[in-house]
Amino acid sequence: MGRSQSLPRGGDPRFGPDADDSGCPILHVDMDAFFASVEVRGRPELRGRPVVVGGLGPRGVVSSASYEARRYGVRSAMPMMRARALCPHAVYLPPDFAAYTSASRAVMQIFRDVTPLVEPLSLDEAFLDVAGARRLFGPPAAIARRIRARVADELGLTCSVGVAPSKFVAKLGSTRAKPDGLLVVPATRVLDFLHPLPVDALWGVGERSAQTLHRLGLATIGDLAEAPYGMLRKALGEASASHLHELAWGRDPRGVSPEHVEKSIGAEVTFDADVADPTEIRRALLALADKVGARLRRAGQVGRTVSLKVRLADFRTVNRSRTLPVPTDTAREMFDTVWALYTALDPGERIRLVGVRVEGLATADATPRQLALGAPEHGWREAEAAADAAAARFGRSVIGPASLLGKRDPRRTENPRRP
Repeated sequence: MGRSQSLPRGGDPRFGPDADDSGCPILHVDMDAFFASVEVRGRPELRGRPVVVGGLGPRGVVSSASYEARRYGVRSAMPMMRARALCPHAVYLPPDFAAYTSASRAVMQIFRDVTPLVEPLSLDEAFLDVAGARRLFGPPAAIARRIRARVADELGLTCSVGVAPSKFVAKLGSTRAKPDGLLVVPATRVLDFLHPLPVDALWGVGERSAQTLHRLGLATIGDLAEAPYGMLRKALGEASASHLHELAWGRDPRGVSPEHVEKSIGAEVTFDADVADPTEIRRALLALADKVGARLRRAGQVGRTVSLKVRLADFRTVNRSRTLPVPTDTAREMFDTVWALYTALDPGERIRLVGVRVEGLATADATPRQLALGAPEHGWREAEAAADAAAARFGRSVIGPASLLGKRDPRRTENPRRP
């Protein structure tokens, strides 16, 4: 069971939508079953039916499940084969990231119509600081209701909102408000809200640290808050002990940071069956480089370090990278680099997964382009930019590298992950 599923939902009148929000400038807005909801919006005949989005191959995982599917135990990150066993009558769909990205832009614009202080965490969730919006739109809970109404009326989607004094508590609040709800955690009741919750609801408590805390007899956040600090430090180390102790007492000083800087952009694909054919691996890397290049150009960024990820059939993972003389957003240059890395690696074994990633990102407009002596006036970048324009109009599936045309495109089986 995932962490979000372990949290109790609503039910406590002390934290209802009409609770005191006077010291609660932070909102966490989380779209409900976002990928599945976007699919249902586009296909109304699916409304009320269990819908599961994810990789459809034998190694696919669930990206999103409608609440009808969740009643059967289907959860995000679950192997698709397990989901099919739990809910064989569900509608199973491959992810359509172009549709989700478009819907996400519309959602984020609604947020920014309220406040410029928006910190996206992914396509379907964001923190908002609404302290400066009170004069125009009223108190935080009223702003949350306004956002929920606009998302429903204008986009045909639902979201859940947590309103709290801090980011950590607001995020827990939105989880407890799901689906399609609003929860306010008054500043004076933060500990009443936090301390009964399971200890693994704390940010920074993964599976292993949760096991450690449970062995110490610490089942709830309140147990951890009252535990001797020396015991926590000995079990978890100084940094983790300090971080969790502060959160357990409701102390989270981080502000909303509207400038979300990507550190890298990448994509990867898990093959339906382990692959040894160099031609198929080459095509997969070309498709991934094409996808990463499009994402870089869409974000207005270039990167200098190109990385290759290879996971072998026995699950060993090998990473190789090369730093280019000049930053790039060109798929052809990325592909040439990763293919050279792959041929030099020469794994000699069957491959389960390959990935392409670009790091060392910078703003494209601020990065001078070095001209090579004798280079043509127009080249790969212009061709790929023209392909971007065509894809924006007709869809990515109708244009791409010639070697992918007429064949099953590995871009369509990319691992479904929340960006």
